[in-house]
Amino acid sequence: MGTWACTEQDPATDQREPEVVESEPEKAAEVEKPVTYALGKSSYNTICAACHMPTGQGVPGLNPPLVGTEWVMGDKDRLIGIVLNGFNEEIEIDGDRYANEMAALDYLSDEEIANILTFVRFEFGRRSNEVTIEEVAAVRAAGS
Repeated sequence: MGTWACTEQDPATDQREPEVVESEPEKAAEVEKPVTYALGKSSYNTICAACHMPTGQGVPGLNPPLVGTEWVMGDKDRLIGIVLNGFNEEIEIDGDRYANEMAALDYLSDEEIANILTFVRFEFGRRSNEVTIEEVAAVRAAGS
């Protein structure tokens, strides 16, 4: 959301015309978005949002949140491995336990996974760096 600033005075009404001016953090956030952000967002909304919610907040007691967690912001290989191989362990995030199984999404291409995880890390991981196709391919090849 922008802020209001006054521009030139309107001689007919002797009032200044308001103009929306973007604040610096908003401009910076727009500039920082990785190129694959939009593709990842679309795929996330189609594939992941049903369980992790469009906001990344998850479903209490079922599906863990993605927002600001070490699972998203931490080790990329671990995150890629979860998407490729699924996940069936109980975890604790911020004192809450989650044990719902996540199915393997290994049918997705390396590019699709890279795009989704880039979106997730940027949107829910406080602007974490992107995941590349090469990183996904390496984890897939390693079988982890």
